[in-house]
Amino acid sequence: MPRKVMITCAVTGAIHTPTMSPHLPITPSEIAEAAIGAAQAGAALVHVHARDPETGQPDQSPEAFAPILGVIKQGCDAVINITTGGAPTMLVDERVKPAAHYAPEVASLNMGSMNFGLYPMLDRYPEFQHAWERPYLEGSKDRIFRNTFADIEYILTTCAENGTRFEIECYDIGHLYTLAHFVDRGLVKPPFFVQSVFGLLGGIGGHPEDVLHMKRTADRLFGNDFEWSVLGAGKNQLAIALQSVTLGGHVRVGLEDSLWLGPGKLAETNAQQVSKARKMIEALGLDVATPTEARAMLDLKGGDRVGF
Repeated sequence: MPRKVMITCAVTGAIHTPTMSPHLPITPSEIAEAAIGAAQAGAALVHVHARDPETGQPDQSPEAFAPILGVIKQGCDAVINITTGGAPTMLVDERVKPAAHYAPEVASLNMGSMNFGLYPMLDRYPEFQHAWERPYLEGSKDRIFRNTFADIEYILTTCAENGTRFEIECYDIGHLYTLAHFVDRGLVKPPFFVQSVFGLLGGIGGHPEDVLHMKRTADRLFGNDFEWSVLGAGKNQLAIALQSVTLGGHVRVGLEDSLWLGPGKLAETNAQQVSKARKMIEALGLDVATPTEARAMLDLKGGDRVGF
């Protein structure tokens, strides 16, 4: 049987601001529709952030997620993954609230504190639609995205009783060793869903050797106990996705990670990026995993046991 490749779609995130693309989902209905469209195109998992519908600013209140989650659940069978990353401006007690409240099948979990440099994007936009955008980007020059050992433990223990498993986001090699530390302590159980992030300023780069180094290190640390996926930031998106698939891994796409469909062409929908990834996977003679197959691979509790 052909190997099954999971596609995750991260539909809006907290990196890009409304000025950067008119196609970035902002309102609850836009975010939900984007997730459903991505699922219809082949995404087995959808990774969800919320935003203020008026300004597009990241919003990590449980109330902001309420009009999004139920609509997605009713509109498709995709695994819904709620962020605990929120935005780099937020502290952990704010970031964990939606996952703790709604008990999703999957939540994201960042594995280390880091520089998170968004400020180079300032040079591309002489004006911004909203007052918060420029300071948000400028502030990343002197901002640490905090994910201490205590923060990580707080998220793991806060969500321990609700059956949520984690998309473990690793932006550098040391993050894999941090995951191994929590595995040794018994706070994370296999199978691990390791999402390696490439090309974001402050983390590991997007060179093919960087991708190989991440995969080799994860193989050595976790053996057969993990499913490996990648996301490439910006122009790195599909090239790194292709490398992951050829190395036996999975892929993540979406407007959180890249606004583009190709050189100089903005993606109009998340589904367009999913479709492009799907065509690449199927051209290699592989199959795209269904949500049911993804649930089996990741040992998830099922969509009937969430709190929304």
